Amino acid sequence: MKKIPILPLGVFLLVWALSFVPALAQEPKDILSIEAYDMLNTVPNTYLIDVRTRAEYQFIGHPPMAYLFPYYFWNGNLAKKGENWEYQFSKKNKSFVDDISKKYQKTNNLLIICRDGTRSILAARDLIKSGFKNIYNVKDGFEGPYFPYFEDENRLKFYRQLAKRNKIPGYNHRRFYGWQWWNLPWTYEINTKFVYPPDLSQKEEEKK
Repeated sequence: MKKIPILPLGVFLLVWALSFVPALAQEPKDILSIEAYDMLNTVPNTYLIDVRTRAEYQFIGHPPMAYLFPYYFWNGNLAKKGENWEYQFSKKNKSFVDDISKKYQKTNNLLIICRDGTRSILAARDLIKSGFKNIYNVKDGFEGPYFPYFEDENRLKFYRQLAKRNKIPGYNHRRFYGWQWWNLPWTYEINTKFVYPPDLSQKEEEKK
């Protein structure tokens, strides 16, 4: 009777750990707005997905080639957040992934953009979990994060305190980073080719 070789515990643990690497490696690729725009102009099967709300898309503006697929909707409720009052988002758009899956192939290059990279990273992760292969997070967003901004938390805290204390013009405002800051094309005009698909369905229903 042949003896079955027994793997040393260390080798077993290494093989077990490596089995999780592909899952852990599946993160959206971070790019800046200028890189996203270049991809749209040079790489076939590349599309820009705007995951902001309808109101942001229309009244703040949007890239003219951006397809609208809201990740959240406004719910109209006003609430206090820290020292500020803000209108709140509703729950996540439950049809988000399904709606995108109906329009795009899993191998398309999808560039996900929101206001400042906060919602786009969440949306991008959801798409990767659903099987999309080439997802990019436009991390500086359409308007960009509040000024000043640093990825390092300590630098961010220090320079924001410094800017606030010295009443620096532009402190805590956007558009110092992002799609608009790069002076890339954007518009207020609504092209029905790019609006959220259910909105078009509603429009057709109203005609009947």
